[in-house]
Amino acid sequence: MRALPVGERALLVEVSSGEEAEALHAELLRRRAAGLLTVAEIVPAARTVLLDGLDEPDRLARELIAAEVPPVLPRAERVVELPVRYDGPDLAAVAAHWNVPEREVARVHAATDFRVAFCGFAPGFGYLTGLPAHCHVPRRATPRTAVPAGSVALAGPYTGVYPRSSPGGWQLIGTTDAVLWDPAREPAALLSPGTRVRFVPVGAA
Repeated sequence: MRALPVGERALLVEVSSGEEAEALHAELLRRRAAGLLTVAEIVPAARTVLLDGLDEPDRLARELIAAEVPPVLPRAERVVELPVRYDGPDLAAVAAHWNVPEREVARVHAATDFRVAFCGFAPGFGYLTGLPAHCHVPRRATPRTAVPAGSVALAGPYTGVYPRSSPGGWQLIGTTDAVLWDPAREPAALLSPGTRVRFVPVGAA
């Protein structure tokens, strides 16, 4: 673990894996909820957690470095179910990469218990972990200039859903009508770090 100062009141904590980042994020949220940590924002990423609004960042840095990364805590109870049609244009390519029929991609993906590790790229876009290592897929060699909103996609160890139309190089395996980002909603983002996500197939795979 490494803790780097960011300005006068922030700290960027680096760990060695996404699992450790998720566990550290959960532990920091627990400390804040218990009144053991005063911080304005806790922002997880792939292998870092940013803490902003700290009164004594140097002291916290020493404490974190001296402690071990906590174990991964039980998954959060909040579950979001997303209806999905497994009709994406890259479904066949993913099936070939997995060496299975297309319907098996849909079955495995829908049977996976996902968790939002962190958010980024676009408002409402969550990076979901849960697929086993042998199901990880590379990004497309040539990114698309426009990916439709609601596209369910894979890249590396992650699953994601495009909240709006944007360029992207992920492998598209399905579509959902769920609204991932709505500024008129509270909270605006349907998915947040720690949320469990299940994909529920609708229609034919």
